[in-house]
Amino acid sequence: MARKRKKQQPDERTIENRKARHNYIIDQTLEVGIKLHGSEVKSVREGNVSIGEGFVRAYESPLQLKIHNITIGHYAPAAALNHDPLRTRVLLAKRPEIRRLAKAAEAKGTTIVPLKLYFKNGFAKLLIGVARGKGASDKRNTLREREQDMEMRRAMSTKVGWGR
Repeated sequence: MARKRKKQQPDERTIENRKARHNYIIDQTLEVGIKLHGSEVKSVREGNVSIGEGFVRAYESPLQLKIHNITIGHYAPAAALNHDPLRTRVLLAKRPEIRRLAKAAEAKGTTIVPLKLYFKNGFAKLLIGVARGKGASDKRNTLREREQDMEMRRAMSTKVGWGR
């Protein structure tokens, strides 16, 4: 008998960095774990997180991934045991993946950005992507393509023969 999959709880939030897909061209993505303290986990579950200004650094000498500039707000019931909202957090990934990300980030014009923060099987996960910056013309082209796609869908969805 097949094992039943555990469905995601409806109250668990997914925090997305929508601005990253607008400002960058995402080349490759990777799902990594994130090391959090107890009050941080509770705060993330409440959705009190901002990952829009965050970035990831891959270090080779002590082989590790760290995320900088994400804000996880205070969890009120933790009071004196609260965490620093802007601290640098360690990301959990396998050694070959970290090496691959470090090599990809060395190229000129590339960076590693957080795309999505969510819970999977009770663990906090972060989707990160190796990204290249978009120019203003690229952003305009993306908006134009999106508008054309929406117009085409709208035209296709109108039903023929409604006036009968």
